[in-house]
Amino acid sequence: MPERRVPRAFTLPWGRGQVLEEASIEEGLHQPAVQLLHYELGEKRGQMAIRFVAYDEDGRLEQRPLIINQREMAALKAEIDRAPRLKALLKRLVAE
Repeated sequence: MPERRVPRAFTLPWGRGQVLEEASIEEGLHQPAVQLLHYELGEKRGQMAIRFVAYDEDGRLEQRPLIINQREMAALKAEIDRAPRLKALLKRLVAE
């Protein structure tokens, strides 16, 4: 799997900033990833966000929905455990 350094820049139509943390696994023909984004410019400036993405086997961002199946969950969870800020934000997403 190609190494993607963090932090690294990202740009979206509504703002840009840094990918601060990334949990990613290599699984067959794609690499599912969950990213912690921090917006530095644009209408979302100062906000944190979670992005669910996949990369193809050459390390390029795929333009399709991220699908994570059951057999991938343990490996992706292990990677999320290594990204404490991302894990904390994901916990807020599922907290009751």
